Amino acid sequence: MKNLTKIILTASTLLFTLQSCQSQKIVINREVETTNDGKMLLGHQTKNQLLQEPYSEWYLKEHDEYALDQKTITELKKLKLSSYNITMVMGTWCEDSHREVPRFFKILEELKYPDAKLKMIAVNRKKEAPNGEEGPLNIQRVPTIIVEKYGKEIGRIIESPSTGYLERDLLQILKKDTSSLKDLIK
Repeated sequence: MKNLTKIILTASTLLFTLQSCQSQKIVINREVETTNDGKMLLGHQTKNQLLQEPYSEWYLKEHDEYALDQKTITELKKLKLSSYNITMVMGTWCEDSHREVPRFFKILEELKYPDAKLKMIAVNRKKEAPNGEEGPLNIQRVPTIIVEKYGKEIGRIIESPSTGYLERDLLQILKKDTSSLKDLIK
């Protein structure tokens, strides 16, 4: 009888532990109303949310007017961006995000980058998301675009591209990664 009680108690404890360890549900496309900034996106987002009012006002204009550097796009296609994961942290209240995020999406669309490999996190003015998603990313300014391979960061673009073009900065990151891979093979 003691063994049966012990087995039932162990099984109950295990079941309770498994239930409590299930991952939290991720809220996607959370929008809040703020006193100072009006509507604001927070946490995990999809591109479709940026196509809604009031975000579409700045998103569509910048997206449609941005002229891609086609030479760089051609080079990026050769480096298979789709083999990398990208995290973009942005603020719907931030002018730099208003400029760079639509441009970045236009680049990703041109490269046919899979939506599932992009994680977009919207933060408030303190650079915080509701569930602390930004915590391990050390975000100081937005937008911040982080490129990863096999779970390891290989480069980031912070606030605005150093070359003046997001696609050129992205190319520099990928070239740096492929040259370090070549060095490993030697």
